[in-house]
Amino acid sequence: MVKTELVYTIPSALVETYLQNGRFRFVDPVRPDQLSAGGSQFVYLVRTRAARWKASPDSNTVTLRVFAPPTPVRGLLATITETAVELAWTPPPQLPAGAMLAGYRVYRVDMGPVSGPDTRPAPPPSTPQLLGPSSSPSYRDTSIEFGRSYLYQVSVVAQYEGDSVESALSAPLEVTARDTFPPAPPANLVAVFVPATPQAPAHVELSWSISTEPDWAGYRIYRSDAPDAPGLRLNQDLLLSPTFRDMSPVPGRQYAYRVTSVDRAGNESASSVSALVEVPAP
Repeated sequence: MVKTELVYTIPSALVETYLQNGRFRFVDPVRPDQLSAGGSQFVYLVRTRAARWKASPDSNTVTLRVFAPPTPVRGLLATITETAVELAWTPPPQLPAGAMLAGYRVYRVDMGPVSGPDTRPAPPPSTPQLLGPSSSPSYRDTSIEFGRSYLYQVSVVAQYEGDSVESALSAPLEVTARDTFPPAPPANLVAVFVPATPQAPAHVELSWSISTEPDWAGYRIYRSDAPDAPGLRLNQDLLLSPTFRDMSPVPGRQYAYRVTSVDRAGNESASSVSALVEVPAP
């Protein structure tokens, strides 16, 4: 018969704190000196004590082999791109004796939306969710949403022949995914002077290719006296169509027009290629 020793006694006043979904959950901390290179065998059983000096018969026994876990990941870093949060970390310097590196596991907690640059949401009452495994010390989380904050952690998985052991989670890394990426500038800008008619005064017609950005919000129109000058903005509100009519050209002047795209986060693109127009003198 296997000789057992008492690990812990749960006082009656604390019994409810160990109850989860109708089952008791107890965590037995294992010291490093209790583990051997090839794994240590642990046998567990439980007794219920109905009175101070009277205990129930033994429960069934559970036998398992416990291996030394690898050291947690360090140096977790994140880079926010237009399509993902890209994580990278430092591989463990060494693994326990007899273990091989099986890979990593990446976990995330969605901390919720962030309304302002200095607003930090309270951590939600949830545990980290497994995003997926990684065979290298990097991971691309493409399921992010801009304007939300996330908490990332990574673990190391070591392989002992037919058994695998997961390390403790790394220190958490909070990442706020903000959209700071401007859209592409408008293309194919064309500017044409239209002489006056009985129906309309002289003006300049602008047109360009429509934006295909998924978060596009509108256009801004600029006019200057030279192609390399920044110019003045002609429209106060964002323009929602790829056409514009400048009704205020001065006869005898040359103008350079430029158009930019703006996304829903307020990021403005670089300017389009300038379009030059000569307004004839009267």
